[in-house]
Amino acid sequence: QVHLEESGGGSVQSGGSLRLSCVASGTTYSAYCMAWFRQAPGKGLEWVSNINRGGISTFYADSVKGRFTTSKDDAKNTLYLQMNSLEPEDTAMYYCAAVRAYCSASWMSRNNYSYWGQGTQVTVSS
Repeated sequence: QVHLEESGGGSVQSGGSLRLSCVASGTTYSAYCMAWFRQAPGKGLEWVSNINRGGISTFYADSVKGRFTTSKDDAKNTLYLQMNSLEPEDTAMYYCAAVRAYCSASWMSRNNYSYWGQGTQVTVSS
C-alpha cells in the first residue's frame, strides 16, 4: 500500500514563496509518475504539474509555469513543489498523487493517478 503525505503549506503574502513536500512510503518511489493537484474553495480539482518517474521531464499548467518548479529526490522518497511569486489565486488545498507508470507527457486527469495524499493548505493574501 502506497502512502503519500504532504507538508509545507501555510499562509504567505502575495509575492512570497513556499516549498511543499510529499513523502511516499510503502513502495519503490522511483518507479512512479508523481503529480501535484490543487483545489481552491468552491472549485474543482486542478492539475498543477507532474514529473516522470525518471525525474527528467516535468510538465506544468499554464497558470503556474515559470513560477512553480517540481522536483523529486528518489533517495528520500520525496516530491517537491517550489512555489515562487505566489498570488492570491494560488490559494488552495494542494495534493500530491502517484501512479506506477512512466508519464512522458502532462497527465492532467485525476483518473491517471492511483494514490493520493491528504493535502496541505496554501493561503496567499494580497
